[in-house]
Amino acid sequence: MTRLSDRLGGPRLWIKRDDCTGLATGGNKTRKLEYLVADALQQGADTLITLGALQSNHARQTAAAAAKAGLKCVLVLEERVSQPTEAYRHNGNILLDRLLGATLNYVPRDTPMADAGARAAEEVRRSGGKPYLIPAGGSNAIGALGYVGCAVEMIQQAADLGLRIDRVVHATGSSGTQAGLVAGFDGVRSGVRVLGITVGRPRAVQEKNVTDLLDETWAHLGLKGAAPRDNIEANDQYFGEAYGVPTSAMKEAVQLVAETESLLLDPVYSGKAMSGLIDLVRKSAFGKDENIVFVHTGGQAGLFAYEPAFAA
Repeated sequence: MTRLSDRLGGPRLWIKRDDCTGLATGGNKTRKLEYLVADALQQGADTLITLGALQSNHARQTAAAAAKAGLKCVLVLEERVSQPTEAYRHNGNILLDRLLGATLNYVPRDTPMADAGARAAEEVRRSGGKPYLIPAGGSNAIGALGYVGCAVEMIQQAADLGLRIDRVVHATGSSGTQAGLVAGFDGVRSGVRVLGITVGRPRAVQEKNVTDLLDETWAHLGLKGAAPRDNIEANDQYFGEAYGVPTSAMKEAVQLVAETESLLLDPVYSGKAMSGLIDLVRKSAFGKDENIVFVHTGGQAGLFAYEPAFAA
């Protein structure tokens, strides 16, 4: 991202384009779904069920993966954002969910989502189907394998470019992306540091969630010894009022990256993470000669659901 790097006068910024992974505008969940859908097919499932907020990127990618694999899909969507606009309720990912043929089940804010998912699975069983329940964000030890592979892929790409990666920065929410990256980078002793910018949880909670999932992923991979803990870092200074609620810094980041690099971020994840990266660069948190890789987790479809925020 040469123009953005020059504009900020900071370190050398690079971007990993996981918004280009396919599945109905792509995103980071596609890497997780590669493993989760394989597991579902191996178990003979005919219906994928998953959970998320109303504008969930993961839900949209799950619906797309189901369509691609010839499976049915049920999305349990929580009305998590208070006072949603009409655009939020009907445009963006919701529009794509419907086009992809998913069944949408809406539940009120603060619904116990695991219980709601279990009820949806039971309804599928009662109708003669065989459900496969994917956790929110696809974040379990199977899904995290996608980002173990991504870490190894980045190391190889960097080697091909003669590039040393000093730090990887990304949006962290359901923890699978961060746990997978740490497992991948530390599993091959790369020395690459990982920084997650949280999108809705305090640092202590997020770091515990990542630690727990890292332990599960490490064990699933069959790696010897305990999973390392010293590469788990979450920064909670940039999500603002709450998950999914726009911030002025996010809007500035989305605009700046669009103007300088012709790249579209999303308002909930990559936009807030980029706002954190930009602020840290401005605060000289990185060395001038460091190579910082930002993982673009996708979600641009959400921009259309947040149009009123950008119009203001």
